[in-house]
Amino acid sequence: MRLTKFTDLSLRVTMRLAVTEQGTTLTTRQVAEAMAIPYTHTAKAIARLQHLGVVEAHRGRGGGLALTGFGRSASLGWLVRELEGEEEVVACEGETPCPLRAACRLRGALRQAQQAFYASLDRLTVNDLVASPAGPVLLGLS
Repeated sequence: MRLTKFTDLSLRVTMRLAVTEQGTTLTTRQVAEAMAIPYTHTAKAIARLQHLGVVEAHRGRGGGLALTGFGRSASLGWLVRELEGEEEVVACEGETPCPLRAACRLRGALRQAQQAFYASLDRLTVNDLVASPAGPVLLGLS
């Protein structure tokens, strides 16, 4: 299974915000520069994370971004599911449906593997991801 670039950068943004000191905020531009991600991609990721309740964003003077309490304790499996969507690993339907779809065992095996992948991520939280040694490295990015 391969994650989309959007999910990858959304997770990196979340991790960077998770190590920000309590009471301190970063701007979208600061996060984009620190993570070497284009500003427009970062803004889209932050909008999605804000919609999910993972990130809090305040505009104007004294504003900025902060990870919510929910965002810190959110299951990584839940977050990846939300960012990736509930798509099948393989598309058996569509414009040219697979001729094996009625009797294929591959689709079920891949669905089971996908569920195992998410289940392994369900045991982790965003806080787990930023524990040492990752946290200090993330703090050093600027």
